[in-house]
Amino acid sequence: MKHRTPLALLATLVAGTAMAQDVSVSTTTIAQTWKQNTPGFSTGTFTPATEYVGIDAVKLGGKDALSLHFYGWGMADLADQSYIGGKSTGDFTYGYLQYNFAQANAQLKAGRFSVTQGIGNEPVDGVSASTDLRCGFTVSAFAGTPVIFKNYSNQNQSVAASQRDFMFGGRLAWHAAKVGEIGVDYLEDGSSPATQTAPAPATNPTAMVYTRRLLGVDMKLTPCDSFDFSGRTVTDVAPLLAPAAGINISRLAEDDYTATLKFLQTFSLAGTFVERNLFSYFAGSTLPSLFNQNEQGMFKATGAKLTWQAPGNLQVVGDVRRTDRESYGTTTRGGADLRYTLPESHILAGVGFHKVNAAQVQAVDLLVPAYSLSHSEARAWIMAEKGAYSASLDAIRLHYADPYLNPSLNGQSIESAIVGSVGYKAKNGAKVSGDLTLEDSPIFGKQTIALLRLEYRFGLAGKGDK
Repeated sequence: MKHRTPLALLATLVAGTAMAQDVSVSTTTIAQTWKQNTPGFSTGTFTPATEYVGIDAVKLGGKDALSLHFYGWGMADLADQSYIGGKSTGDFTYGYLQYNFAQANAQLKAGRFSVTQGIGNEPVDGVSASTDLRCGFTVSAFAGTPVIFKNYSNQNQSVAASQRDFMFGGRLAWHAAKVGEIGVDYLEDGSSPATQTAPAPATNPTAMVYTRRLLGVDMKLTPCDSFDFSGRTVTDVAPLLAPAAGINISRLAEDDYTATLKFLQTFSLAGTFVERNLFSYFAGSTLPSLFNQNEQGMFKATGAKLTWQAPGNLQVVGDVRRTDRESYGTTTRGGADLRYTLPESHILAGVGFHKVNAAQVQAVDLLVPAYSLSHSEARAWIMAEKGAYSASLDAIRLHYADPYLNPSLNGQSIESAIVGSVGYKAKNGAKVSGDLTLEDSPIFGKQTIALLRLEYRFGLAGKGDK
């Protein structure tokens, strides 16, 4: 996945490290290798190597308030091509200058950064500012060009980029001690108004609408130590024409709420409710790897989790979640996890079992209009540390109830995997770790996957510093 990168901005950010008094650099190298021998596909040996680089430079120009932050990665195939776009790719994830003012907790950013305030979670090339006001109020705002990711779906990339030419938004919040915080948020993505109210059919993806105008309210209430309530409601306020035939467009973009109650000192109960109109909220999202931009329909999920902190080092967690996806059907997942800790030995261990009821998956294909994906899930894991060494072992087993009607299972009801990892952390900031995965899946059969990870952190201090 790639996106457009302003080269002038990148050069400015990298050159800015020369003015820094203190520089912290972190690098991570990941090398993987596996063989593919799947029926119907060509045999291949894949060895991609990925390098991650992060730089944090403070005291730019000798001032404590000014800093620079950069993160990016690059990947190259050492054997057969594993990536759709070629044998190499990369991503300039973020890179920005930040200035912290001495008063009112004020902050200013410029460059590429992620907007996480209020209702947005968007990468932007632009500027942002935030500050505290009197009487418990805070205000923040941002503006810039949305970072358009290049993907390989059937959407028309040029149409998306032309519609989403500018993005801005802001949040006004009020905080009260021992009560919580409430905020009002606005996000506008694209300066051109929408010309239709529903995603275009697959035969005409160029008519897709990518612009968004969202208004939301978020809150976090903590009236006492034993109760916590947080969430947000987002509405679609874009001017829309009459809905297309057979398409139900709701002004609701998202409801997302969580309430947690602690009682009897050792118990806590959490409940969640999520409801989203996928088109209104994600049609123009800059995160196509997480959300299908051609998706439509409603998504709704409710869940509950009960946690018991037993005497000693045992914790028991029971959970249930019901998901209703308009385009796929209803799924219910429930079960429990047991976790045990030995702090003096630096050992963590756990087991879990869950049942997933997905009896009727809708609209699979023309030959099989529906089938069951119901299955049971068993898992066991253990982690340990001793000095500079660490190790972990994780095993998972899935048992499908209907392996013959599901064409993806190829008549195989069991899917399993075992992942082992060992690591060593040196005193100079270097860390090396390796993973080995043994997997037996209905699609890829039995396969072995190896991963090597190298991490290194170092710092450069200014004259007179440590």
